[in-house]
Amino acid sequence: MPKKFNPWARHQSRRALVQALYQWQMTAALTEDLEQQFVKEAKPRRFDREFFSKILHGVLIGHERMDKLYSPYLDRQVDELDQVEKAILRLGTYELSECLDVPFRVVVDEYIELAKTFGAQDSFRYINGILDSVGHDLRGDG
Repeated sequence: MPKKFNPWARHQSRRALVQALYQWQMTAALTEDLEQQFVKEAKPRRFDREFFSKILHGVLIGHERMDKLYSPYLDRQVDELDQVEKAILRLGTYELSECLDVPFRVVVDEYIELAKTFGAQDSFRYINGILDSVGHDLRGDG
């Protein structure tokens, strides 16, 4: 029997992904250690472990490709980005490019909300503009 889709669990997984990717960017922690840490702390019904693992591994393996996809829309170099913004842009770009089953607007809206939670005061506006441009490039008009 297929697992029932739970949008709240998916949101909680994205929240954990921002934290895990930020931690990886700051410490270069091993993927397995990050995954164990965040999956162990999560409540199973409120966390989409499969989604978390897929995105975490995909972004860690493909972060340079993600950076190339969103960098044309930056007003500075990738290495000058705030670490939270960089994590959110990498995650959002990955979903836009690799998770075609997730609607364009859902991806952008989710990462805007996470930027409001974790980012600087107005970083959500910056994230919105960049992910919207990336999404239009990758998916057309959404």
